[in-house]
Amino acid sequence: LKMSWFWLYLPLHLLIATSLCHSTKAPTTSSQQSFKTNLFNFYHSLILADGKETTVHLLKDIPKRYYFVLEEGRVLAPFSVTVTPCDVPIEWSILVYKSPPGFPAKATPGDQDTQEVSKSQKAPSMVSTIFNYKGNSVETYMGMSSHSALYLLEFLSTERDTHITVYLTTDTTSGHLYPELPTDPRIDVVGIGHTTVTLTWKHSPSVLQHRESIQYCLLVNEKHNYKSLCAAETAIRSSGMKLPPTLALSLSPYLLEPQQVMILSNSELSIINKVSSGEVRQVCTGTKNTYTVLNLSPSTQYYFDVFIVNLLTNASAAYTGTFARTLEEPEPKVTELKDGKVIHVVLDGKRQKFYSLQYQARHKKIHFTFQLCQGQIRVHITRNGKTVASENLSGLRHLSLKGKLLDTYLVQLRSTEQSNSSVKVQASPHFHKPLFPLLPESLKIKSFSKLRTCRSVTIAWLGTQEESKYCVYRKRIEEDQIWGELQSADRCSGPESRHKSEKVLCKYFYDLNLQRAVTTETIKGLQAGTFYLFDVYLFGPSGIPVRYHSKVVKTRKKC
Repeated sequence: LKMSWFWLYLPLHLLIATSLCHSTKAPTTSSQQSFKTNLFNFYHSLILADGKETTVHLLKDIPKRYYFVLEEGRVLAPFSVTVTPCDVPIEWSILVYKSPPGFPAKATPGDQDTQEVSKSQKAPSMVSTIFNYKGNSVETYMGMSSHSALYLLEFLSTERDTHITVYLTTDTTSGHLYPELPTDPRIDVVGIGHTTVTLTWKHSPSVLQHRESIQYCLLVNEKHNYKSLCAAETAIRSSGMKLPPTLALSLSPYLLEPQQVMILSNSELSIINKVSSGEVRQVCTGTKNTYTVLNLSPSTQYYFDVFIVNLLTNASAAYTGTFARTLEEPEPKVTELKDGKVIHVVLDGKRQKFYSLQYQARHKKIHFTFQLCQGQIRVHITRNGKTVASENLSGLRHLSLKGKLLDTYLVQLRSTEQSNSSVKVQASPHFHKPLFPLLPESLKIKSFSKLRTCRSVTIAWLGTQEESKYCVYRKRIEEDQIWGELQSADRCSGPESRHKSEKVLCKYFYDLNLQRAVTTETIKGLQAGTFYLFDVYLFGPSGIPVRYHSKVVKTRKKC
């Protein structure tokens, strides 16, 4: 329906003039004063665009008014008004002014005053409120007008400054601005884990009709459900998060990085990083109506909202939000440490969970030994609930702690990298003879480049002041295997894991002077231009081996 500007302007102008003239001729009644107020409201309102979503900014306790006109001459003209609050609840209403039959009419000579009085008295009955609402839900009013009418929309926010969107349409036959929701718009929770929630929802009819321009967007937060995508974006902005420069709507959402989410509002596509601490995060799933939300916190309640979004018009419709609480993380299993007993612990790097060991002291001094076998591990030790040590492990680590009898020590181990890590742990009284051998200052193996030949290499390593057994092993490898061999080496494994043919020799040595506690070996019988992996194993009194850091050496091609 078109806007009838002439129809609108003429009645308002004449009605105001009529009211002013009448006020000078007779006492003003309360109904007449109310009529004048309504006319003033109409006259000081903005026109509402037809077929376009309008953003309206509201100041606290200050009403804002818009009007629209339905054209004369159409029978049963349909129209609809959709209002979307973007933050706090608002109040809004629709008032209608219907022109009295035969008004405005020409005045006959001598009867002008009588006509003005009679029309001004009839007018109050022609202004009525046909709809009002208070809340923060998306509401749509659908009406039907049988003759010419002027409509006034009034909006009020009593909590704080806010903004809303308003969509008026008088064309109900050419499709909808907003995507359609299914008859059952609920979101179903079909799976709950410790850190995951799986959701599913029924397809929107709009997806089947406009698959290329329609997609689903899912919002996750720890506070509450959102009634609209507009409200979600407002919450993000008010939280103090900085939004990066916006991108055009033509950008495909599938080009986004996995750690990014997008917010669609005001004809813009904004990209923000996922955040924790209860902020809103969003992921758009295309036309898939099943999604598993990952990386959630255990024993936490989350709220989930799904919006169907038209990428061409940026309009969206909200499914009925739901919530779910992730499962409680099971209590970590605690393994008892016994005096002098060695425990081998393998940690899953992907799960990043702590492995707990408990030890009750029977002496005041306690000695903890950690032998890092693979990967990178962090250890955290508490005594009766208070932290006494926390550090990253490297090689063989001894920790001596002093406390009281029957103190309870809790040792927590966690892998600090994605791959699996492993460590050997021992706890014993301080005076107890340790199972692990006395170690040199360095576990590195050195090779001498000048002593390399086509058939032999010379290596050296440090010893200790304690007589110990050292065994040397070699392994022929290819150049592309070097990195993998060095990364996967288990420093806790002994010679029993090696093939017999790889063994070179075993020897005993020590020196009371640490400056001279070094030994060398020349390994013969090698092939020219070949890579070899060398390992040295140190055996202490208990027979538990410690593996030196592997060394790769290449023999000369020509001699």
